[in-house]
Amino acid sequence: MLNTRTIRLTLFLLATLMLGYVGGTQAVLAQEKPGLSKNLLLEKKLELPSPNLTAKILRVTFPPAFKTPWHTHEGPGPRYVVKGKLKVVEGGNANTYAAGEVFWETGELMSVENISTDTAELIIFELAPDK
Repeated sequence: MLNTRTIRLTLFLLATLMLGYVGGTQAVLAQEKPGLSKNLLLEKKLELPSPNLTAKILRVTFPPAFKTPWHTHEGPGPRYVVKGKLKVVEGGNANTYAAGEVFWETGELMSVENISTDTAELIIFELAPDK
């Protein structure tokens, strides 16, 4: 089982990568600069199934009206909608997320549909046990 420090470090690294990638900003080290603002987008306590994980960051582009088949991912994790509007059906629940919103995917059977009239983009942060 991973200790709390390892989990926090993993989540911090994912959040740092997300902010740098999505916002196109450079990482700010050790001190905050005037005008910098931080907003907590998602917080999730985790109990990980393995002490060894592979962290992946994927960018997925959905054409207008595209709907995925039912599927699962290797691991759970936060998802960030960069552009468009997505309908996510997972675990019997349907939710809609728009650009700038974050949601937690559990890894259960799911389907995602782009309900925008334009291309939608999603960043997937996946925490999968090493094989």
